[in-house]
Amino acid sequence: MSKPNKKRYVLETVKAQYAEAVGGEEVEFEGPGGEVYSMPHPLFAPSEWTKAVDDAEDDEEMARAMLGDEQFERYTAAGGRPGDVNFIRLAAMEDMKGALKGGRPTRSSTSSGGTQKR
Repeated sequence: MSKPNKKRYVLETVKAQYAEAVGGEEVEFEGPGGEVYSMPHPLFAPSEWTKAVDDAEDDEEMARAMLGDEQFERYTAAGGRPGDVNFIRLAAMEDMKGALKGGRPTRSSTSSGGTQKR
């Protein structure tokens, strides 16, 4: 039986709307000395990344899981503290809560209703 006003979601469109609402699928941050680092946004992170972060037993393991070995080495060599990387993940998650109201991405007042891919 068909429902009146049935809505069909298009996965790529919905994903693009969420990515736009939270600022993209990656999180970038400036570390010691002004160097820029990146990690997946928690909303878009692959399951292996999430599992490695969740399974980390200390700050170093967690930061290494979030940044990957190469970025982690550069970050700590520049004087970055492993425990501080978690602040970035927490900030991204907190920003996400503000960007998503009622479980949906918010549209800007200048939106034409279309979805732009970046």
